[in-house]
Amino acid sequence: MTRSEEAHIRVHGVQPTQVLAALVGLVYLVGGILGFLRTGFTAFTGNQHVMLIGFMINPLHNLVHVVVGFIGLLCTTTSVLSRTFGWLLFIGYGLLSAWGLMITGVITRNPVAGLGNPLNLNAADNWLHIATALLGLVMAIVPARKAIHVPTAAGPMPPSSHLPPGTYGTTAVPSADDSQRRRRGSWFHRRHTAAP
Repeated sequence: MTRSEEAHIRVHGVQPTQVLAALVGLVYLVGGILGFLRTGFTAFTGNQHVMLIGFMINPLHNLVHVVVGFIGLLCTTTSVLSRTFGWLLFIGYGLLSAWGLMITGVITRNPVAGLGNPLNLNAADNWLHIATALLGLVMAIVPARKAIHVPTAAGPMPPSSHLPPGTYGTTAVPSADDSQRRRRGSWFHRRHTAAP
């Protein structure tokens, strides 16, 4: 088996989707907590005229923000979970945006008019939800940073000053002029590891 057949691609390091999931989760969690400080817990689905930075809120709306924020923070542990969180944001907030546009009258046909406005949505909420849905789509489809891993015959290589950062235990995939690299590498290795 050649070295290129042993090579495999791994997701490498903290991914941008994980950072975005953490930021979105933190913003929504803090927004939900601040919202509860403004509304309290009474009239849970009522249309209170309480605003937080231009957004209409009520306790149910705050609870949704706290839950979304908590899920976002939990999903920062792996790249797969943060991408899944992105899809959930895209689908959930996309649907919520459409419903909000129906409630505020931008879309005239509202098949769920009987539900009223339990989240106390306004136009500013709609813009936030549209932006969140688009950010969720970006989180879901942005490519992961990956590195090619080729196991060495002697196992992981010890850290050394001549290796670039992040190459511990990995080597590059061999190319056509691999024999030249081996000669240079073995000369370099002999010269710098020779006993005094």
